Amino acid sequence: MTAQLTRSTGRPWQADPYVDALRSGRGPLYLRRGDGWLLPLEVERWCADADGADDTVLARCTGSVLDVGCGPGRLVAALARLGLPALGVDVTPEAVSRTVRAGGSALCRSVFDPLPSEGRWGTVLLIDGNIGIGGDPGRLLRRAAELAASNGSLLVEVASADVDERVEVQVEDGCGGHGSPFWWARLGTRALCAAAEAAGWTPSATWQAAGRHFVHLRR
Repeated sequence: MTAQLTRSTGRPWQADPYVDALRSGRGPLYLRRGDGWLLPLEVERWCADADGADDTVLARCTGSVLDVGCGPGRLVAALARLGLPALGVDVTPEAVSRTVRAGGSALCRSVFDPLPSEGRWGTVLLIDGNIGIGGDPGRLLRRAAELAASNGSLLVEVASADVDERVEVQVEDGCGGHGSPFWWARLGTRALCAAAEAAGWTPSATWQAAGRHFVHLRR
């Protein structure tokens, strides 16, 4: 039987298979490029508690923490349990609701909207590929610099491959359901460091944990 495509008429990440996956806590879920290439999205890991690789990120957080694209809020909730002030921001209402239910604080906003405490966050997070938000890493890195304190840090999860791409994608559930197209970016360590320096950040450290790759940037 051939699945019939069900096109969403809502905004990306707000009325598409991503919302259904958050409600169930499981995938499958993918980002599909126009050429058919699929990037699996790790919904189960996002909806679980913070794991060992996440702990390496949490250990580098200082001061108040802003988690950009917080998703279902595992990092915000973990920071709250550690006693660190933390706020998540996400454009998906269901993600914000899950964050609050998990014990974290979150706002349903874009990172490019006005946000609390701009210029005073000790640490800004772009984890789970969120350097891709908006498909323009330079703009996102400049925005992060506006949000962080003058001595603040930015912790970014990057692709494991040496990649630097900006592509139009759709969220897809593998069963015929998919959302509206939007622009996304993927950067490896080298591309991220080059873009970060152009946006006023200085690479401080890189590390790997459980097959995931991270970069620590400083103002």
